[in-house]
Amino acid sequence: MASPLGEILLTGDESGLSSLSLSDQKGGQSVQSGWIAEPALFTEAQRQLTAYFAGELTRFQLDLRPAGTEFRRRVWEVLDTVPYGETVTYGEVAARIGASRAAVRAVGGAIGANPLLIVRPCHRVLGADGGLTGYAAGLDRKRRLLTLEGSLPMRP
Repeated sequence: MASPLGEILLTGDESGLSSLSLSDQKGGQSVQSGWIAEPALFTEAQRQLTAYFAGELTRFQLDLRPAGTEFRRRVWEVLDTVPYGETVTYGEVAARIGASRAAVRAVGGAIGANPLLIVRPCHRVLGADGGLTGYAAGLDRKRRLLTLEGSLPMRP
């Protein structure tokens, strides 16, 4: 689907959405041979994404089925709790899963491996100093998402 951030590729099956990738995303999905296009499976995801980009939706309600280790799933569950318009640091995510400060790098790796950009809001995670750090789809897109949500002031 087209979006203000570029083309979005949605993948999944009847049980739910397994990935959302943006064009030129580090580690993102691309169409593979043998895949079957089933647009009807993604009608609701497309509707909610369109509403999100229009500023009309602040929380996604979709069935999500990403593949990941138990550790990554714990980290991703924390991302789901970060409200629209708010941000957290990597250290705060680590603390919420009961990980030590030394585990912040592993938490960052799990966040970077999030296969559901935008829907599972890894863009709401900032560096310890509040700076924009790491986003598989690029820092410009992260900045644009946070600006849309009101977490960053508009740039002139």
